[in-house]
Amino acid sequence: MSEASASANAIKRRENGALLLAAGGLAAAFGTASCCALPVLLGAIGLGGAWLGGIALLAGPYQPWLLLAAASCLPVAAGLLWRSRAAACLPGAACKRPGLRLFTPITLALAAILALLGYAIA
Repeated sequence: MSEASASANAIKRRENGALLLAAGGLAAAFGTASCCALPVLLGAIGLGGAWLGGIALLAGPYQPWLLLAAASCLPVAAGLLWRSRAAACLPGAACKRPGLRLFTPITLALAAILALLGYAIA
C-alpha cells in the first residue's frame, strides 16, 4: 500500500469516526433535552412539543447518563475532526470529502446546543 493511500485511509477513518461520534452525541443530547428543554424551546417559538412526550418518558430516567454520553462523545468527535482537517493531504490523493466536512461541524454544533439546553433547563 502506498503512503498516499494509507494517509488518505487514515483521514477517512478519522472523518467517519468524527461523524459517528457526532451523531451519537446528537442522539444523546436530543434524549437529554427531550424532557424539558425542547418542549420549552418549541413552545417559546410557537411550535408544539407534545410529540416529545413519548421520547421524554423513555429518556427521562437515563438523562444523566445521556448527558454524560453527549459530553464524552462531542469533544472526542471535535478532536477527530480537527485532526482530520489538520492532516496534510498528499498530492494526488483523493482525501477531500466536502459533504462530511460540512455536515460534521453542523452536527457537532447542534448537539452541543442541545446538550447545553438539556443541562441548563433540566
